[in-house]
Amino acid sequence: MADVNGVVIDTQAIAAAGFLTVQPSTGQEWLIKNIFHADAVEYGTYDGSLAVAVDSDAGAGAWLSLSLFVTNADYIRVKNTTTSTQNIGYSGVRIV
Repeated sequence: MADVNGVVIDTQAIAAAGFLTVQPSTGQEWLIKNIFHADAVEYGTYDGSLAVAVDSDAGAGAWLSLSLFVTNADYIRVKNTTTSTQNIGYSGVRIV
């Protein structure tokens, strides 16, 4: 995993109706700057039981220049809203 001030980045193939979870290890905090996707998605915050939808996109694209703080307890999930597998990813910086 990245050192403090190091880049955190991941891309995964996410099954239809599945989630990419953007969640650091316990004790770490990340600042997520970009979320990118190959097809329709939605993203929101999640704490293990409560979800809040933040935004959605009907096709391929990216949310750039975000400022989303995530911890192990409060994090982001990006849902694949299509009926097939697609690549979804994120990039950011470890701040703690």
